[in-house]
Amino acid sequence: MSSERPPIGVDPTAQEELRALAQEEHIELPDWVAGMHPSDIADFVASVTSEAGQLEILEALPDEVASETLAEMEEYEDRAELLSALDDKRGAALLQELADDDAADLLGEMEPDDRDRMLAALPSTEAGEIRDLLRYGEETAGGLMTTALVSVAAESSGGEAIAEIRRQGREVEDFYSVFVVGDKDRLRGTVPLADLILADPEAPVESLVEPISAVVHPGTDQEEVGRIMARYNLVSIPVVDEEGALLGQITFDDVIDVIEAETTEDILKLAGVSDEEELQAGWGDSVRSRLPWLTLNLVTAGLAAMVILRFEGLIAQFAFLAFLMPVIAALGGNTGTQALAVTIRRIAVGDGLGSHHFPAVGKEVLVGLVNGLVLGGLFAAFAYLWWGGDPRIGLVVLLAMWANIIVAGFAGALIPTVLDRLGVDPAVASSVFVHTLTDLVGFVMVLSLASALL
Repeated sequence: MSSERPPIGVDPTAQEELRALAQEEHIELPDWVAGMHPSDIADFVASVTSEAGQLEILEALPDEVASETLAEMEEYEDRAELLSALDDKRGAALLQELADDDAADLLGEMEPDDRDRMLAALPSTEAGEIRDLLRYGEETAGGLMTTALVSVAAESSGGEAIAEIRRQGREVEDFYSVFVVGDKDRLRGTVPLADLILADPEAPVESLVEPISAVVHPGTDQEEVGRIMARYNLVSIPVVDEEGALLGQITFDDVIDVIEAETTEDILKLAGVSDEEELQAGWGDSVRSRLPWLTLNLVTAGLAAMVILRFEGLIAQFAFLAFLMPVIAALGGNTGTQALAVTIRRIAVGDGLGSHHFPAVGKEVLVGLVNGLVLGGLFAAFAYLWWGGDPRIGLVVLLAMWANIIVAGFAGALIPTVLDRLGVDPAVASSVFVHTLTDLVGFVMVLSLASALL
């Protein structure tokens, strides 16, 4: 590797050089690439189209940088395949540079044979720790946690605790909390470093212990972990077993990734796209993921269209109804989407649970009452003036718009609430039902009122 560019990050000139390098058949890395942040190197590796070129980059990087680069790559960028393609010695060297939770994540994405091969190349102690983590589900607290932490015994003195922290701290890359454990490693609390340093060296650690704000169990869902850490503003949270013994900790950097993944999943579901479809998926995967939801939407849209056919004669007599119907249905759909988004967000962050759940529905109905009256009045005035000053037309528009917006707010809040109570993910099915309902109500109200009043 050769170049005189200093390792100062990815400036525009460096970006151009990397783009040019990514297109070359044989990649000779400049020295400054090893000084880049692993996240930037990961983007560069992902931009190289051939696996041979990607492997060439990893082989040229120091172990520590190469391992962090793999950890920063996304799962859909085939990072596990890259690790599998390395020889056992090199792959094991990269895994040893990673925190055990990151190493477990990488190995968990590999084929069983390749995973066993890499584990066999690791020292038995490290391989055992990683195997323990692989027992837990990928989207659970156990799958997120690391066993690398700093803990001291409750019965030790302040001086002994500081010496133990120094010893353990050399093996733990970053630690944000010092946990205090008692008999059988049961978690007693934490102790601030400042208190330890200022305390008498002979003072028992037990006298300095602060209670834990929250703990999680290995089977706790990762979304719940993120919710708890956000609620209590924690930089790390301990993971304990049913007996209260300390198993590991989850740090905020892992939770940030979880929040991003869960938010992306919810956005895709709200749009009727399966979370199985990766953002980088091919067109075939996208078709298989989206077609079922579009088919369901076709069926529900057909129901709304049948209402129009039922009043075919009325529409032929009063052609302006064809103009009114889509406007009223669209306003109802937008109102339902607003209520839906607010309600699903409330459910996702854990706000408004329990006794506050259904009063939120009442709030959306009240909002619909006010908004429907205002919007209905404005559109009714327009319709009254545009179509010959007939007050009956204004009344049809006012009542239809008002009713549809009220129903939209009610449905947008109630449907996800009920689905959540039934254990169904409200982000998946709510939008299809809400939009169908608002279209049906909008069409029925316009046509039935016109039939009765005109």
